[in-house]
Amino acid sequence: QVQLVESGGGSVQAGGSLILSCAASGGTFSNYHMGWFRQAPGKEREFVSAISASGRSTNYADSVNGRFTISRDNAKNTLYLQMNSLKPEDTAKYFCAGRWGTNWYGFSRQSEYNYWGQGTQVTVSS
Repeated sequence: QVQLVESGGGSVQAGGSLILSCAASGGTFSNYHMGWFRQAPGKEREFVSAISASGRSTNYADSVNGRFTISRDNAKNTLYLQMNSLKPEDTAKYFCAGRWGTNWYGFSRQSEYNYWGQGTQVTVSS
């Protein structure tokens, strides 16, 4: 059973940057594809980005492509999301998610993930 704990959220002004982290335990991290999702108040949870178990392949939502960078350090069992040029519409609770590594094909749907963290809040003010 994999446990995921997010950190790094906070409040920032538009145009600023944040780095989110997701610490994994209870499993062999390098065997899992990982993703980031977010949920704004009153909205459905949406895909942000995903990364393959090896770290060699990534996938991004159009809304964050070019501004956010997903990465992982398998030696530290940690997933990251570097967020630059933040906009007020990026305000949401951000969740990391994991699934057992099979053939990579982007994994942008919530149903494709088995393990979820509790989330960390990101607030971007204009």
